[in-house]
Amino acid sequence: MTPSYRAILALTALFSLAGCAAQNPEVSTLTTEVNQLNQKLDRLTDLAGALEHQTTLNRQSTNGVYLLPQAKTPALLNTDFAQLSLSLDSIAQDSTGTSAVLKIKSTSGKALPAFSAVVDWGQIDQVTGKPLTVDMQSQVITVTPRLLPSSEQTTEVRFSNITPETLGFVHLHHLTLIPEGNADAKP
Repeated sequence: MTPSYRAILALTALFSLAGCAAQNPEVSTLTTEVNQLNQKLDRLTDLAGALEHQTTLNRQSTNGVYLLPQAKTPALLNTDFAQLSLSLDSIAQDSTGTSAVLKIKSTSGKALPAFSAVVDWGQIDQVTGKPLTVDMQSQVITVTPRLLPSSEQTTEVRFSNITPETLGFVHLHHLTLIPEGNADAKP
């Protein structure tokens, strides 16, 4: 079928539906439901694309793990002390930029030790899909165990000078154990 035949068929179907809509109010309800399903499908498509992008960045990474806020999915990182599942949650605007909760979980179920990590963040190049290093920012975070050992930990992270909409990536790397006597326990 050539494109002109397709256009003629589409227009014919559209006029037929328009005539039915005037006669049957259920058609307008059906149209609304189809539009809602299309919006959900668009969101799922965006989510799948971001997840695929996060997976690709992590496959290519030789150092640390990338988290893309749009992926809304944990990423795994093998460290010297455990395999970790890391994810971002509660991403929101704050007075200096963006805040988020970093969720860290030991996949083995063993208690997490105290460690530090370098966290980089910035935007994604829309053309190449790679992290932009020009305006990338960094900070060191410290994760200290609670009074009761746990395989899961959360820590608030602040990403200054960037909005939640433009936060394209978070990169955790250089995870280093902190010797037991040097880590202060949090309640």
